[in-house]
Amino acid sequence: MTTGESVLGEADLSLIHALQMAPRASWTQLSAVLGASPDTLARRWEHLTAGGYAWSSLLAARHGSDEMLYAWVELECAAGTSEATATEVAGDQHTLGVHQVTGDADLVLLVISPDLYALDGYLAGRVRRLPGVLRCRTQVVTRMHNRPYRSRIEQLTPGQVQLLTELTGGDRRPRAHARPFPNLTELDHRLIAELSGDARRSAAELARQCGTSESTVRRRLDVLSAGGTLHHHCLPAPRFSGRPMWAMVTTDVPPLEVPATVAALARLPQTRLVTSVTGPHNLAVAMWLRTVEELHEVTSAFVRAAPALRIAGTALALRTHKIGAQVLGLDGRRTHHIRPGTP
Repeated sequence: MTTGESVLGEADLSLIHALQMAPRASWTQLSAVLGASPDTLARRWEHLTAGGYAWSSLLAARHGSDEMLYAWVELECAAGTSEATATEVAGDQHTLGVHQVTGDADLVLLVISPDLYALDGYLAGRVRRLPGVLRCRTQVVTRMHNRPYRSRIEQLTPGQVQLLTELTGGDRRPRAHARPFPNLTELDHRLIAELSGDARRSAAELARQCGTSESTVRRRLDVLSAGGTLHHHCLPAPRFSGRPMWAMVTTDVPPLEVPATVAALARLPQTRLVTSVTGPHNLAVAMWLRTVEELHEVTSAFVRAAPALRIAGTALALRTHKIGAQVLGLDGRRTHHIRPGTP
């Protein structure tokens, strides 16, 4: 069973893959890799983003020297209130994922917070007070084993990947402890807020918006990127990507088997996010599937890849309301983004 939606074309997916590797590469650099003129690529990207079919976003991965805290939050809602509750929390700065799901819960949220105190404040002062919420269960993420919402389109050829890397440095990941993590300034917070909706905004535009110089903008973005303070995600809207269905699988794995299990699960093409969590089960895995039937295939693949693993539960999204900072409409296209605030 599929959604019946058409997928994006190969040229669109190649452009998205290139922007995943080099989010701020120039259209001229991308032209040399993709074989289309800079103007054609710029128009194609404008069509994708204006239509809500794709986006490129930068978000804060750290709060000062500390990594941001993540949690999976399951909500049970009163009859008839799930969609309204989902719409409400999708508008919050704390949510990076809002999924209306099958199973024991009605909604699954991915929540981000500077620390446990702020997480408790958000859940107690906001989520649990929403009129439709009957019960709230939280699993704190103790380790994020891969980067949030990193896509695996893998559309470019090996030759194109090599050329893009040579031209731009490609997907340069900061080395652990290579530099001290920078403290975020007021300007940094403003830059992140501006780039949360469109990571390709020019330095000139950012400088005008933030009241500073282009050289200062470039310098601060270089510092933040080198320090691992930012994480980038460039994604197609799932309904049009060929993998329209979000699912979560919770598992039990013996503690000594977790590293090998995580490595095996991360290699599966459906896997998007592997997290160690608190609570009755120690791993929660989020994924995007092509069909409903693929959920059975994936759970079987989990067990084959990691024999020590036991499947504890599965949930399939009936509708995804939010991914990262991006809010999705009923038709699955991006409608707008939620600007992050200053913690």
